[in-house]
Amino acid sequence: MSACRRMFYLVKHRSLLTYVRRNLTTWSPVGAAFNARPHRKLDLLQKNVGLFGVPELSCPAGFQVATETALKNTERLVEKACSSSPGVQTVQCFDQLSDELCKVADLADFIKVAHPDPAFREAAEKTCIEIGTVVEKLNTNVELCKSLKNLLDNPDIVAQLDPDTRRVADLFMFDFEISGIHLDDTLRKEAVALHVKLLDLNNEFLVGSHMPNRIARSAIPEHLHLNFATEGSFIQIGGLHADSPNDLVREIAYRIYLYPNAELMGCLEELLKCRYKLATLVGYESFGHRALKGTMAKTPETVMSFLQLLTDKLSDRTAKDFKMMRDTKKKLSPRHSELMPWDHPYLSGVLRAERYNIEPSLYSPYLSLGSCMEGLNNLFSQLYGVSLMSEQPRAGEVWSEDVRKLAVVHETEGLLGYIYCDFFHRQDKPHQDCHFTIRGGRQCQETGQYQLPVVVLMLSLPHPTKGAPTLLTPGMMENLFHEMGHAMHSMLGRTRYQHVTGTRCATDFAEVPSILMEYFATDYRVISQFARHYETGQPLPESMVARLCESKKVCGAADTQLQIFYAVLDQIYHSEPQNRSTTEILKDMQQKFYGLPYAPNTAWQLRFSHLIGYGAKYYSYLMSRAVASMVWKQCFIEDPLNREMGERYRREMLAHGGAKEPMLMVEGMLQRRPTIGDFVDALVSELNPNFETFIMDSEG
Repeated sequence: MSACRRMFYLVKHRSLLTYVRRNLTTWSPVGAAFNARPHRKLDLLQKNVGLFGVPELSCPAGFQVATETALKNTERLVEKACSSSPGVQTVQCFDQLSDELCKVADLADFIKVAHPDPAFREAAEKTCIEIGTVVEKLNTNVELCKSLKNLLDNPDIVAQLDPDTRRVADLFMFDFEISGIHLDDTLRKEAVALHVKLLDLNNEFLVGSHMPNRIARSAIPEHLHLNFATEGSFIQIGGLHADSPNDLVREIAYRIYLYPNAELMGCLEELLKCRYKLATLVGYESFGHRALKGTMAKTPETVMSFLQLLTDKLSDRTAKDFKMMRDTKKKLSPRHSELMPWDHPYLSGVLRAERYNIEPSLYSPYLSLGSCMEGLNNLFSQLYGVSLMSEQPRAGEVWSEDVRKLAVVHETEGLLGYIYCDFFHRQDKPHQDCHFTIRGGRQCQETGQYQLPVVVLMLSLPHPTKGAPTLLTPGMMENLFHEMGHAMHSMLGRTRYQHVTGTRCATDFAEVPSILMEYFATDYRVISQFARHYETGQPLPESMVARLCESKKVCGAADTQLQIFYAVLDQIYHSEPQNRSTTEILKDMQQKFYGLPYAPNTAWQLRFSHLIGYGAKYYSYLMSRAVASMVWKQCFIEDPLNREMGERYRREMLAHGGAKEPMLMVEGMLQRRPTIGDFVDALVSELNPNFETFIMDSEG
């Protein structure tokens, strides 16, 4: 972006860069934008600028045009990389090549799941497949690899590379190696074939893991039929009904939804075999060893040590939690008092409600979407000098009229990037909260300018009504803060190379910025600046925030132990072949790392869709939470709005994306290198009563 345009942003929005406390009944522009229905001016003469301002994408056919353009540029860049002398320009060329493909593929990856028009979704899907095929070919292009190898094998040239360039070069080489580039022709072809097969198996498992199961209506007591969807003479069950107060409904849902599907079981077994075969083919001990290279944990052995130590430290608390649940079940269901896996989510919720009055409807009037966005704007302004500016999208720029566009503006640096907020429920939209990178930030050598990052945040919130804005439950509010943590990681990470932009970093580090935001979302000093009743303007009482924080510790050890079980299962599945079925492994690990009985003829692993995107990395949620907890307690708990600490956090952890070793970023922030024991202690200490020492004791 030109300096002139950056200054225009600063002048245009100068009055908003410093947050001023307003009357409780008024909203800032960003708050007002999210608390009102969108009003788009109908201008028939306005030119369709295409999705995200990409002119070709004004119609579905434009995806093919954009793909062809990207592939032509790719051919040119491959030739350039192969013919250039080794040096910094080699890595720059590789990054530009990656950027050409990612700009189209990442955008298509989002559109194929989010666009309401099937024609756009289909066109985007074709683009993903076409570019995916090209990427596979590039990863096994011997000449292209040789150009990078010539660079990395020359110690004199490597010595002249700055740390970021060296790391990016190593990451590109890693991509070649895991594709089998170093193998002979026969083995390389086998590696490519395994890659292709895995793409199909991944997709088959992902689709199958979300498919409902069905059973004859006559097999279920008639008075329970209303709890489930019906399809002719069948009952269809598409979830666990974990929150149902009826024991039998929960049990039926659990047993039917998790009933083994032989075809899907075969798919999973084959998928795990192929992953292991590919990993060993390219030189790794197991798929887990391959997947964990470059992460904070580094090896499966470290992950298992972390999970085992955490289990040991939690054992007494977990036993107490399960005893509380058993006692509660005896009171509620004397005839069926054995504690089973389908009871855990429901009974932990009952116990929280008994101890603390945290009914979501009590909180929602204070948490309008506009007030929460205002709170985020205020927080970012105080921590980083950054403001969120609502902009009117141009014709054709967004895929649904209720999508909001935010410009992220720094008080001295100007425009940092754009966040598109696809927050509201609509038919055929995935019911999941996600962050999508549409375009990564990078320093463009060809123009001398910085390519601004563009991301989408996708939620599934209720629409505002005539009488009220969209009102969030505390869980929705925390999810919003969580996803905005990812977005700001993308905005504030000013990396030279898009290959390591923002959230393109180690999986067990990528969740740290988002989980850290959850701590801000439950700190009264932050909440008090924005949470006020949408009708009366009254602030959310501090005692209600205290109750909410304390309630999370109820059954917290058992909840954490369940996550440990999932993470262990993921590790074992991706270790060396066990010569036993995935169900036998699950049964064994459930006994050792969870404790509640295995229900015969169930296969929970067939619903474990995280095995696809997080294969061998499910532990990342726990490890990221441990790091976020340590950063919060050491750096922000005294003053969550401290600008100096916010700048340090940006400098040490957010600015690098994946351009720096993850543990070095953590070390830079904490001023020490944490151990696995430190991570475990951080998670355990969160379960202590009154961990948030500054919050008043809960009432009632």
